[in-house]
Amino acid sequence: MTGDYTLFLFVAAAFALLWFMSSRSRKQQRAAMEFRDNLQAGDEVMTSSGMYGTVTDVEGDVITLESTPGSSTRWLRAAIARKVEPVVVDDATDDEVGPKDADVDDVQVPDDLSSLPPEPPAAPRDDEPGSKPQDPGTK
Repeated sequence: MTGDYTLFLFVAAAFALLWFMSSRSRKQQRAAMEFRDNLQAGDEVMTSSGMYGTVTDVEGDVITLESTPGSSTRWLRAAIARKVEPVVVDDATDDEVGPKDADVDDVQVPDDLSSLPPEPPAAPRDDEPGSKPQDPGTK
């Protein structure tokens, strides 16, 4: 008789664990759905594929994102993963030179390789085939 009750307790505990685990995932799904339902123009978002953009239009299940000025793409509402905070640009001017920057000389970087002097040819190494000196008596 006691064996019947222990089996019932194990089954009840298993169902309780499954219910608790599924309620957590349901809560996360509800929060994500609420977030997606409240999207509006001007929100900075990231899609599930990792693309960042600004919401420009919301039409039912279709969200229009602008990733760069003038470049708009249309996404399903379910593809929007999260809202991101807009990037804050530091308004530091070029007049502010720190002590580290004061000692650095200006380096001239060429636009292409044509303005660089040619490199001298490399001397052949001894371990390369055909670079070993031949014996004068052998051909």
